[in-house]
Amino acid sequence: MGQLEAKVIAVTGAGGGMGKKVVENLLAEGATVVALDINTESLSSIENENIRVKAINLLDENSIQQTFKEIFNEYNKLDGLVNIAGIAQSAKPITEVELSEWHKIMDINATAIFLTSREAVRYMKEAKNGSIINIGSVSVTRPRPGLQSYVASKGAVEAFSKALALEAAPFNIRVNVVHPGPADTQMLGQFSSQQAGEVELNKDIFAESVPLGRLINPADISATVTHLLTDGAQIITGAVIHVDGGRSI
Repeated sequence: MGQLEAKVIAVTGAGGGMGKKVVENLLAEGATVVALDINTESLSSIENENIRVKAINLLDENSIQQTFKEIFNEYNKLDGLVNIAGIAQSAKPITEVELSEWHKIMDINATAIFLTSREAVRYMKEAKNGSIINIGSVSVTRPRPGLQSYVASKGAVEAFSKALALEAAPFNIRVNVVHPGPADTQMLGQFSSQQAGEVELNKDIFAESVPLGRLINPADISATVTHLLTDGAQIITGAVIHVDGGRSI
């Protein structure tokens, strides 16, 4: 029997490299997974009767409310929420960042987490049980020049999660943050400067910044996320866990 047998867990950003690996790991541990993303094509290769896939715009308040209502109506509970959805920022000086770019990054990386967490807590309160995990970034601890908007959005994720952990604790709802280091996913290349030669942020440079000497794999993140959803982590809340190979040191 898996560690997450009979648990119902929603995962946002499920169609990305990190999200898909988390979904696969949760399924392997016996969970029923509701996989949410605006693009769900990559999930078609997963053959498991315990996965439900739903295409959704995570900034559409009504859609999120309806989706979480449907989850609760079908399963009569929601044990976990993993917020992985997010976007990167192409490295550039603040003087070149348009207000629209700032809003887009903040909305997808922070506002979407507010919207999904609000609905999750609404249903978890009834059961007086639940676990929410929000994916942040090591850049909150170790910023890089030119990523000021992205860092701000992930800093908001950390602050929001800590505040929600306190608020939700009386209902036995745990809220934690996982800060990945530079991860070997498609998003990594999106941090590169759009102006060649200005800020060369490539895989080699990112890997060299990690004391353990390699990029973080989606499997590294999924293992930590899985543990935080198990009963073995029932006393952990408000924590900020760095899965970064020592990059945050």
